[in-house]
Amino acid sequence: MIECNINNIKKSYGANLIFENISFSVQSGERIGLIGPNGCGKTTLLKILNKQENIAEGEVTFKKGTHVGYLDQIPDLEDGIIVEDILLEAKKDIMDLKKEIDDIAKQLQNKTGKTLERLLDTYSDLIHDFEQKDGYLVETTINKVCTGLKISNDMRKLSFSVLSGGEKTRVMLAKILLENPSLLLLDEPSNHLDLESIEWLENYLKEYQGSVIIVSHDRYFLDNVCQKIVELSINRAIVYHGNYSYYVIERERRFLLELKAYLALEKQTKRMEEQIKRYRIWGEMRDSDKMFKRAKELEKRLSKIEPLDKPVKEHQKMKLDHGKVMRSGKRVLEAKNIKKQFDDLVIFKNAHVDVIYQDHLAILGPNGSGKTTLLNMLLNDYHKEDPMFKWGSNIKIGYLPQEVIFDNEKQTIIDFFMDKHHVNQAVARRELAKALFVKDDVFKQIDMLSGGEKSKLMLCSLTYDEVNLMILDEPTNHLDIDSRETLEEMLMDYQGTLLFISHDRYFINKIATRIGEIQNYKIKYYEGDFSYYKLMKQKEQEEKQKKKDKKTAVRVKQKPIEHRDIISEIEEIENQVNEIDIKMNADAFDNVKLLSHYEKKEELLKTLTKLYSLLEEQDDI
Repeated sequence: MIECNINNIKKSYGANLIFENISFSVQSGERIGLIGPNGCGKTTLLKILNKQENIAEGEVTFKKGTHVGYLDQIPDLEDGIIVEDILLEAKKDIMDLKKEIDDIAKQLQNKTGKTLERLLDTYSDLIHDFEQKDGYLVETTINKVCTGLKISNDMRKLSFSVLSGGEKTRVMLAKILLENPSLLLLDEPSNHLDLESIEWLENYLKEYQGSVIIVSHDRYFLDNVCQKIVELSINRAIVYHGNYSYYVIERERRFLLELKAYLALEKQTKRMEEQIKRYRIWGEMRDSDKMFKRAKELEKRLSKIEPLDKPVKEHQKMKLDHGKVMRSGKRVLEAKNIKKQFDDLVIFKNAHVDVIYQDHLAILGPNGSGKTTLLNMLLNDYHKEDPMFKWGSNIKIGYLPQEVIFDNEKQTIIDFFMDKHHVNQAVARRELAKALFVKDDVFKQIDMLSGGEKSKLMLCSLTYDEVNLMILDEPTNHLDIDSRETLEEMLMDYQGTLLFISHDRYFINKIATRIGEIQNYKIKYYEGDFSYYKLMKQKEQEEKQKKKDKKTAVRVKQKPIEHRDIISEIEEIENQVNEIDIKMNADAFDNVKLLSHYEKKEELLKTLTKLYSLLEEQDDI
């Protein structure tokens, strides 16, 4: 069944056309990846579907009863709202129902006669609705989503306004998932998530019952989650029925077919034009009406042939190159016994960094584990007159921060490049064109550029500078897929040394030759690419599980009596809850009994929660 149908829509802002002739449908339960270069209108299209933007032409229709949920890139809420309240707002209908049930339960204590009967009827209906909406599972569902997105109990008590940008995005993502809309619109959902949370979100979305449209530059994410890819451009939307890997292969196949058809038509057209010329020449030479008639017939046939546009293989890409790179010493960096803490918060304790010439070392770890802190420590040490760490010879560092800021953002692009590298305008234009800054674009002020454009300008500067140690903090942030692929091509051929942080698994897998993961205040190294790292992590997890199973088996034998008593009590109460559920179904029309069953069940569930906590405490001992 079609959840949403987009038919021939057009969107523009004044004279600026965003897109036109856009058509595709969204089936119920379908997971779609919406891709295209930066500025092609992906976010605008999501806002149209969420009825935040109007269209100039065409129509968007929804299945009756479709509930649309939209995760904006930049959540905006008023001050003073607590995170817990935002999460509960997602289940407002159930929480309101619960409050109504509790209010009526209190009233039932002192009512009689017809008033009591009326309240009991209402109470019975509310209980039925509450169970139909899985009201008893609300707390469990919220905890599950918060755990997956690493929203701690402490964070849930904070005001939303004091959170960082990344934390706000995670909270709003949790809220939208808890709302469980029939059409879920996600704009860069993996931004601000660490690898563990991204993988959790992938698994959650794969089990999601509704339809999902995802705008993302994370190719790994698109591969794992999406069943259909829609490629958006200014004048059409091209649909590919598969994940991202299928899209890459199918796009190439379609391009070759289109090119073959175009060349065949071009060949046929030229042949017909030459025949027309020959018939005219022969007609003039022989004064033959027959030849002129044939020429006219061919012209008529030629005029009916619909011309084909020459297929374009891909969007215009950056053409960065690393140029010549001066060789550094074999050991680029050796930093031992790294220690760092902020007040009582320990970040590193006796950690070490060991980087060899031409290493492509990726530093991984959860958000807040100290990845960016580590890079800043190394950079600060390098610029000291008396550095603590051992740096190799002939090192020339280039650094791309997570958020690129220039010293003078009022400068134009071309002035920055000329001043930075002491080159003339012709050289600056040539180099900037490699990053797609062409014509009058070079006269834009830097503060007018997007985050992606600033990153491309800095990368262009670094590659021209011939640095032999590149330190990159989330280099694919703000870059569209084409720009990421260009960066990958350049870095794969880079002859210097790379030290980088990234959450882009596709990028990591292509570029990294070593992985350093921050664990327990130290850095553990895996001597291979990202696929090797994942394999080793899986083996570690299996070994950990085996040891845990053995310990559990021993503990079961050695558990104190009180532990066994808790388990027995839990089993007993769970059985009682199941029995009450059976009785509630049997007594569905007996309001007095139903109220009694409900109250007993509430008390039993509270007791169960306490027993589960006790059991967890003993298991941790």
